[in-house]
Amino acid sequence: MDSPQTYRKIIHLDMDAFYASVEQRDFPEYRGKAIAVGGSPDGRGVVATASYEARKFGVKSAMSSRKALQLCPDIIFTRPRFDVYKQVSYQIREIFQRYTDLIEPLSLDEAFLDVTMDKQGIGSAIDIARAIKTAIKEELNLTVSAGVSVNKFVAKIASDMDKPNGLTFIGPSKILKFMESLPVEKFFGVGKVTAKKMHELGLFTGMDLKKQREDDLVRWFGKTGHFFYRIVRGIDDRPVTPNRSSKSVGIEDTFEADIETFEELNAILQRLSRQLWERIGKKEISGRTLTLKLKYADFVQLTRSLTLDTSFDSEEKIYATAHSLLSKISLANKVRLLGISISNFVEETDFPKEGVQLALFENYR
Repeated sequence: MDSPQTYRKIIHLDMDAFYASVEQRDFPEYRGKAIAVGGSPDGRGVVATASYEARKFGVKSAMSSRKALQLCPDIIFTRPRFDVYKQVSYQIREIFQRYTDLIEPLSLDEAFLDVTMDKQGIGSAIDIARAIKTAIKEELNLTVSAGVSVNKFVAKIASDMDKPNGLTFIGPSKILKFMESLPVEKFFGVGKVTAKKMHELGLFTGMDLKKQREDDLVRWFGKTGHFFYRIVRGIDDRPVTPNRSSKSVGIEDTFEADIETFEELNAILQRLSRQLWERIGKKEISGRTLTLKLKYADFVQLTRSLTLDTSFDSEEKIYATAHSLLSKISLANKVRLLGISISNFVEETDFPKEGVQLALFENYR
């Protein structure tokens, strides 16, 4: 007689509008208000995180602060306090560690937990997720959404299904039907460009992807085609992996002749954004932190970075953020090198964490 199949118990936890929620917790005047953490609309700031009150008006991460103000005239802008967010992230991690040591953080506010063998012998991943949610609410006065399933991909999607403060369980018997009904836009790594290509090929749901041969998916989407073929069948064997090393993917250009105008630099930045998007697509990765690197003719070098609460999932988002960072830099001297990179990864084949990585919101005004 065959032994019954055993499954892993995976929880994906994602804090709700983390930066904005911490600000609303710490400052009563922000509670119930539409707020955005990021740059001022008086300059060329970018929204890092918007409260749910602001999201009702269409305000999103990576959106220009000026556009956010147009959508929501009463929105309140506040500068990020990364030292506070880092401390809260440590407190959240301490709560996770009460139940398991198999913790794979993706950023300050998001992590996978493997609770197959939980420390307290609770047994039920759903009960553990409830306990974590309760502890975060009672001890930190914040909310978190949880997704529970037998693998990382499904758990991650489940955590986003009932935000904020949600808890969604997708069990083994429901995974195939769930994947078949999932819009292609919900698959990790499918941004606007890939979604458009899928739609042109007549692919709108997981079922449409499932009908395709693996070699066709690879021919259309590169290595990511293998990922689509497996995941739509509920196949995801990636373990929850603590303590992964950080890394980044970037591209830069050293000019034959020094450049002195924003117009020329922006044209180059568009090309670099396209090349970087292609590069991270080939590596089947996506990250939350974009870093702009600039070197002047006198070899003085500077960098500016921005971390979002969502990944850079399109060439357009990469360029818009890089353009915003570039616009804050003085061109008092000619420029000999320009580069951009992506880090703080969420990876399709591995979802490696970056650990605790903070963005540098320099020159935000």
